[in-house]
Amino acid sequence: MKSKHLSIIAKKEFRGLINERTILLAVLLQLFIALFSSFLMVGLTSMYDPSSLSKYSRFKYNIAYAGNDSEVYDYLWNSPDFRVYKMDLSTGVAALEQRKLSAVIYMPDTAPDSADPVKITLYTLQNDLQSAIVDVKLKEIFLKYETDLRVIRADRITEQPIPLRIPKTEGGGDFYEFVYGLLIPLLVFMPAIIASALIIDLITEEYQHDTLETLVSTPVTFTEMVWGKVLACEVLVPVQAGVWLALLMINGIAIENAGLILVQVSVTSLILILLGALAALHYRERTAAQFIFSTALVVVMLFALAIPDNPLNLLTRLAVGTAGMEQWVVLGTTLVIVLGLGFVMHRYAEKVGRTHKSG
Repeated sequence: MKSKHLSIIAKKEFRGLINERTILLAVLLQLFIALFSSFLMVGLTSMYDPSSLSKYSRFKYNIAYAGNDSEVYDYLWNSPDFRVYKMDLSTGVAALEQRKLSAVIYMPDTAPDSADPVKITLYTLQNDLQSAIVDVKLKEIFLKYETDLRVIRADRITEQPIPLRIPKTEGGGDFYEFVYGLLIPLLVFMPAIIASALIIDLITEEYQHDTLETLVSTPVTFTEMVWGKVLACEVLVPVQAGVWLALLMINGIAIENAGLILVQVSVTSLILILLGALAALHYRERTAAQFIFSTALVVVMLFALAIPDNPLNLLTRLAVGTAGMEQWVVLGTTLVIVLGLGFVMHRYAEKVGRTHKSG
């Protein structure tokens, strides 16, 4: 293969990418995620853990209190998170339905020293994000009242709960889980997935647009044409990933070993690109090739994620600076896989090229 021919094909594909609206839209989406990562962290965290938003809320919520007087009312009154109003239960529920209140608490007339349990009824709105925040804040109030009841009824408690002394931790756990466990792997590996899907389009369009015979008639061989397209897709990966990492750093997110991350992503992405090229060469039709490749990609990712030292886990450890010697083992294994797939793809491309020449 001649490097000149590879560069010609790669430049041709780069010029064509400007007209690929799907690719440009995906790049703009990643750009948005990288620029507004701190804002998205709050929104996406609320999707899998709505109660985590309670730490960000500084709003005073309107609460209706109905029923018997108790310490719960005093706790609500002194809390900086609530405005508490005494009213009838029916009036409070009606106001809650009109969203004039965030919750309604009904306190029974059970005395604190009674033998019966104190059953507090809480009315909130279903499937409401604000209700999740209010529930978390009210839980603290109810826990205080539960402690008071335990003290008052201490003479009737026959079994003492085992105290758990859990070390105090600093806040911000959700932030680090989101950024280093999700955001960085998502942004860095998304260009690899886009590039692997792009190689299918670049190869199959030669068949669909009937331009393959024209390319084969030039000094550029069929194998050089395929490798040129692979080169164009591969170059996009470290460029995009590097830009995303730079934007995250500008956004105030500390990332260690950025160079090693780009090396690992570049090598890993080449595996996906070569798999996409094989699928395109075999099926020669975009829809079929994309479907088979997408299915194979899910299987490959599930298999990779089942391995403890997989590239995604290693990338997270590289970003926080805790990766050890295993990073070189993973990189070496990935290179071996790349060489094997590259050899298979090269031989298959030669076979397809000979078929076109003879045809």
